[in-house]
Amino acid sequence: MNQETQNTEWKRKWRDEFLKTLCGFANAHGGTLEIGREDDGTVVGADNVNALIEELPVKIRHTLGIVPSVELHVAQGKQVISIGIEASNTPVSYRGRHYMRSGSTTLELSGSNLDRFILRRMGITWDGITLANVKSKDLDTSAFRAFREKALSSGRLQRADLEISDEELLDNLALVENGELTRAAVLLFHHNPEKYVFGAYIKIGYFETGADLIYQDEFHGSLIKVADEIIDTIYRKYFKAVVSYEGIQRIETYPIPQSALREAIFNAIVHRDYTSGIPIQIKVFPDSVTIYNDGRLPDGWTVANLLAKHRSYPYNPKIAYVFYRAGYIETWGRGIERITEACLAAGKRPPVFKASTTEIEATFYMETAVSSDDISDRVNDRVNDRVNDTVSSRVTETQNKMLTLIATNPHITAQKMAEEIGINERNIRNNITLLKKAGHLERVGSAKSGYWIVKRPKELVKNERKAWNGAN
Repeated sequence: MNQETQNTEWKRKWRDEFLKTLCGFANAHGGTLEIGREDDGTVVGADNVNALIEELPVKIRHTLGIVPSVELHVAQGKQVISIGIEASNTPVSYRGRHYMRSGSTTLELSGSNLDRFILRRMGITWDGITLANVKSKDLDTSAFRAFREKALSSGRLQRADLEISDEELLDNLALVENGELTRAAVLLFHHNPEKYVFGAYIKIGYFETGADLIYQDEFHGSLIKVADEIIDTIYRKYFKAVVSYEGIQRIETYPIPQSALREAIFNAIVHRDYTSGIPIQIKVFPDSVTIYNDGRLPDGWTVANLLAKHRSYPYNPKIAYVFYRAGYIETWGRGIERITEACLAAGKRPPVFKASTTEIEATFYMETAVSSDDISDRVNDRVNDRVNDTVSSRVTETQNKMLTLIATNPHITAQKMAEEIGINERNIRNNITLLKKAGHLERVGSAKSGYWIVKRPKELVKNERKAWNGAN
């Protein structure tokens, strides 16, 4: 059975209210509305074809201010009208309201969502807006010193690039617009950014149970300075290391690999929605750590898109750029992949990610979830994926998304996968059957309390490892 998507919509008959859908396409990534199909894609044929072919281009251009492509074609012996809409570089409204296509639905934008959408269409991001009442002399000189040390040690900037005044450095980092400091400059380098951006801090708490807070810490000040302080505090105060020895060398092993948690926290800082006034919250439990961050996925994205390979889409690009120059993050969209690889290499299950319209949540688990042999295979498989997409060529896009979700959360339900990917549950169950038959998926335990294992057929793994060895 077919399914409507981010870029497709089917309607049996034309009604003017569908102009909202076309508006949503224009404000997102473009799309096609077909008249003469049921919601499941069944062709029934369009009515009043000749009149619509003449009227729709004029109506759409007059109402939305955009020029569509309206075409008539035959499907299964019946006439269908296709209305193609390209993505618009400027905001498109319908009767004074703005709509955005998200998944297979069309949503009305309002409040801060509308403000953010219009700013981005104008080439402006929230962190790029200036603050007229803050000057460079008001910023924290120790924060500039910390940035110079980090940028130099990371190799992202040379000494000559850093031996300039603080004012010149701000300008070179694109943190000054028309002689005024941006919000990003204040968040990154001011000793008290909360004076200008309410809630711009990070808090950590240790909980014995879901509600019993034992102790906590808060981190206030410039993001450049507090970033490392957060990581140091977590591993010094909140975690207990397992001590072992190799000869006379003392080795401390922590319950969560530092590179993975560091990547997740720094990404939370970069992608946070600072308009919410709610600080980033990190809850540490005896068996897990959860990072709660007010933020949003890119338009039309689900967790499946986040977990799959993707380009970098920083929510606050100016903050992201400075964090990159400081060596804190990469800019290739590999943050989630790096986190997963670090967890698997340390023998831990990858974190579970959840996203709503206002919050992104990441939970790390401290227990070892898989055997050492399985970890080795899964790490090698991820490396092989970057060299040879053998398995990807043998499964559909939907199945790839399902396998990614399952690898991250082995206990995920078919209903939850359907919600994340944006298709119906029956489709998910059909694909589960196909993946099991193909040897990519195995169910362990009962339907209620069991879990999934993502597998790779032995012959495919053998061939991919040969390809990897040959490439190196």
